[in-house]
Parts: sequence; C-alpha cells; structure tokens
Amino acid sequence: MNRKDFIKTSTVLAASSFFLNAKGSNFLDRSIRVGLIGVNGMGWSDLNALLKNDGLVCTALCDVDENILKKRAEELQKRNIQVETFVDYKKMLNSSIVDAVIIATPDHWHCLQLVDAVNAGKHVYVEKPIGNSIVECQLMVQAAKKNKAIVQVGQWQRSQQHFKDAIDFVHSGKLGKIRLVKAWSYQGWKSAIPIVPDEPVPAGVHYTEWLGPAQKRPFNSNRFHFNFRWFWDYAGGLMTDWGVHMLDYALLGMKVSDPKSIMASGGKFAFPDDAGQTPDTMTAVYEFDGFNIQWEHAKGIDLGPYNRNHGVAFIGNNGTLVLNRSGWEVIPEKGRMEAVSIQPSLDNGLDKHMENFVASIRQRNPQVSVLLLTLGCQQPQTNESKEAAQKQLDENKENKRIVLDFYQQMFGDKDVSAVDKYISPQYIQHNPSVADGAAAFKLAAAKWFEGQPKTRIDVQHIASDGDLVFIHLKNKNPDGSLKSTIDIFRLEKGKIVEHWDAQQDVPKNAANAHPMF
Repeated sequence: MNRKDFIKTSTVLAASSFFLNAKGSNFLDRSIRVGLIGVNGMGWSDLNALLKNDGLVCTALCDVDENILKKRAEELQKRNIQVETFVDYKKMLNSSIVDAVIIATPDHWHCLQLVDAVNAGKHVYVEKPIGNSIVECQLMVQAAKKNKAIVQVGQWQRSQQHFKDAIDFVHSGKLGKIRLVKAWSYQGWKSAIPIVPDEPVPAGVHYTEWLGPAQKRPFNSNRFHFNFRWFWDYAGGLMTDWGVHMLDYALLGMKVSDPKSIMASGGKFAFPDDAGQTPDTMTAVYEFDGFNIQWEHAKGIDLGPYNRNHGVAFIGNNGTLVLNRSGWEVIPEKGRMEAVSIQPSLDNGLDKHMENFVASIRQRNPQVSVLLLTLGCQQPQTNESKEAAQKQLDENKENKRIVLDFYQQMFGDKDVSAVDKYISPQYIQHNPSVADGAAAFKLAAAKWFEGQPKTRIDVQHIASDGDLVFIHLKNKNPDGSLKSTIDIFRLEKGKIVEHWDAQQDVPKNAANAHPMF
C-alpha cells in the first residue's frame, strides 16, 4: 500500500454526526414524512428502523437502479405503505411530500446529496462515513448550519446504552493510566472479489447517475451496489467502513481528536490478485501525548484481538476494558482491580439512534440528540450547551491542518500539492453545462469581489449540475497572519444569487501549505 492511499483512508476518520437548530414545523401536530435515497442494503435497514417510531410515514423512495426501486416499493405496498418513486433525487427533494430524508448512497455521493437536501429544507439522516474528503465534510457542516437543519450520521453505537456505560467506566479512572487503545475489524466473511469483465449497463440501471461525480468508467458489476466500498473512486475500504465506528469510540474514550503523528503499513496481503483496490490487511498507529491508538483490519479471518472480530480495547495499568457491539468486560491485571464480567448489549443501537433523530426533529432541539464527532473534532455530549460545543470546536481548529503538516514532512514543500485530492474532492463532471457553470462562476466571482483586499481566490467546483461552488479566500490581518474564509455560492444563469461563508484564523506556518489557506 503506498503512502498516498494510506492517507486517503486514515485521515478521513469519518465525521460521525452533527446536530443543529431544527427548522420548520415541530411535527407535534402531524406525521414526519420520510424519503429514502438509496434503497438497497443499509438504506433499507435505516428506513425500517425509522418506521418503528410513531408518527413516521415513508412517502418516497429514490434509487438509480429501477429494479431494486420497484422491489422495495412493492415490499412497502404489502405493508400498506404507498410511496412515490424517483430516479432523480433532486426531483424528490423539490417535491412537497418529504420532510426528512435518509441518504444511504455510496460514499462519493453523500456530500452533494446532503447539501442539496438541506438547501431544499429537509432534515437528514446520512450514512457513514459523512464524506470522502475533509473539504466535503466542511461544506456539509456549513450547508447544514446555514439551513438550520438537523443532521444525524449513522454511527449508531453512540445511541446504544452499553457503549455509553463502557465509556463511563473508562472515564472513571479505574483502569489506571491508559497507555494504548486498540481498535479493529476482522471480517472473515469477506472473501476475494473475482475479476470479471466490463459489461453493458443492466436494464433499468441509470449508470451515469450512479457514477455522479466519480471518474467515468465502463460498467462493472464488481463496483456496483455493496462492493463499491472496495474501490478508491467511491470509498475507502474497511478503514472508512468499520474504522469510522471503532475509532470513533477510541477517540471518545480518550477525549481526543487530533494525533501528533500517523504511521501505517498494509496492503492486499490476503487477496493480492482480486479485483478490489483497498487494503485487505492494515495496521495504523496514531500518536498522542502519553498514549497511542492503534487500528488494524483484516479480511478473510475473524480471530481479532481478544477473540473478537471487532472492538475497542482500552489498555490501562490496572486492567483492560474490551468493548464491541455485543457488550463489554474488564480483564484485570493480577491484584490491581476487580474483574467486570461481560455486560451484554440489551438494546438495538440502530433503533435507538433513529428514536434520537426523530426526537430532535419533533422537539426542534438538537440537544436531545447525542452530539458526536464532527470533522474529527470531539464535541461535548448530550445536555452540554451550544456555547460549550462551539468552544470545543474552536479549540480543535487544528484538526484540518495535521494532514497538511504530515504531507509537508513526508513529501517536502515542493510536493505538498499531493495532498490536494485528499483534502478536496476530485469530482469529475459529466455534464457539459457544469463546465460552463464553473467558467461563469469565475467571471461572476471576479466582479463580486472587485475592490476587496485579497491575496488569492481559489475555486473548487462542487456541484454536479453547476449551480453550487465554493472558494477559499485569503486575507492578511494586521499582524501578517492570514484569515481564511470558505465562501459558498449558488449560481443561477451565471449570476451569484446566494453567498455564505465560515471564517477561520490560519497560523502563519500553514499559510502556504495548501490552496485552502
């Protein structure tokens, strides 16, 4: 595995969830109408968990595979649930029949669809990982804030009681000084992906729409539906599939976000000749002050640490707490503390997570929800004030810069541009009107900022239809430091019609690290 591929997976530690002020009705007098975008696999599980709540009704389904779309609509019809179906998710968002949406599409679509959804006035439940790049995550958070939407990400362990109980024990100090945290996923069920030839697009599949912003390629069944996660164009393999869950709890238990350094080794050791691209075996070590967090994953075998195929272990001087979806226990060092027998899981994490999401929408109160991990920053948990949450985010502003520093050390100043595609999305535009929109934006932006002091305007086109772009502006402060703003614009017919930004101070030593600064 080369260094660049490692960074793509390891630095997107999956922003987990963020909750903002709800907008619109509090839904105390009517049902919440839900639409699902991406109806196969986890999206179907999410919808069924959501529908267990009273006052919820599914009104719309959307998928670019008309075969699975028809199948799911028929399954709902058997339960006396009538839905309208869509192939184009924007048509669903622009309709008046949904209040909230579930986004369960491949990872490379999450950013565009979430931004479009909150701009359309919808609340959003989006599958993990939140995005495929740091800038995508930034844009998603800003769009949600601007629209005062409630957004929850599908890291449902945060709503499960035994996970909370285990972290309370870790925070009690009974384990003594924790010197190492292990997180892992060993997936024995996952075998090699056989190489198959490209083929014509199956009937009923809108393949160009499935690709969206990803690189244009011939249709290949290996890259479609579930297996998309093993290809760099769309996802990041087990690190971004399972790592986002387990590393989230490693960070939460240790109350940290940004490591001092990262190192890793891995590759396709189990199935070197299969069709997948992401590593099937990998170890990563994140260095913090006084302890390390270690991630490891493997396909094709189940016997992970402590005879568990997934989990998190907090290794202290007095004992080790081992936690996974089944429960938790404490294994003592001899004579230093009492053992804690297995405390089993007694609830359904996904169901609880959906209850939490619904309560936030109904009460128009994001603090009902468990505040999770946003852009790698550890936010305060339930019942902490918005002011405390903002303070925590401010204290962790450096989270976006550690990758830049890492790349500077690894490649040197001349090659630091290599970080671009891991910080910003590398969207491929298949619609010629998009290129026209980008060109129109550059002209409009020049006029928009005419006469304003600036050192540079950098443009990164983000939307699939050419109507949404964002730029990074640098302005010098009196002390010589730079102030950076992420400015987001919406265009109509080549003219800027909407603009918002998020400001952040940038230290001098990061000023030339990347165009975003």
